[in-house]
Amino acid sequence: MTDLVVTAANCVPGTDARLEQGFAGETITAGMPVYKASTGLWMKADSNSATALARQATGIAMCGSSANQPIVVQRSGSLTLGATMTAGVAYYLSDTAGGICAYADVGSGEYVDLIGVATSTTVLQLSFNYSAVSL
Repeated sequence: MTDLVVTAANCVPGTDARLEQGFAGETITAGMPVYKASTGLWMKADSNSATALARQATGIAMCGSSANQPIVVQRSGSLTLGATMTAGVAYYLSDTAGGICAYADVGSGEYVDLIGVATSTTVLQLSFNYSAVSL
């Protein structure tokens, strides 16, 4: 699996971003896909997790945080991800907790969870869509 290499300091929400504040349930770095656990805490999403909720990314962390500390999550809109992408390519949740990869890198046993489509080499238009389908 080849995940995008995200520079956390370069993750910047677009002017159309919908942001949500909350608390982290574990250590999270800016640029990681996350989901809100049943506890209400934000956790790293993971496409092959044994926990169904963890396979459904619903946001991207906009700042780093530790367990039980404040976090800001982008839920929709455009995002300068701080990674080099290919314009027009769709990006998906990885089997590495908090990782993002191209569809070609989604492997057997992973659940397909669209994160968004790159509108340029640096901007990702978020479009979370969990298929509930395992490859």
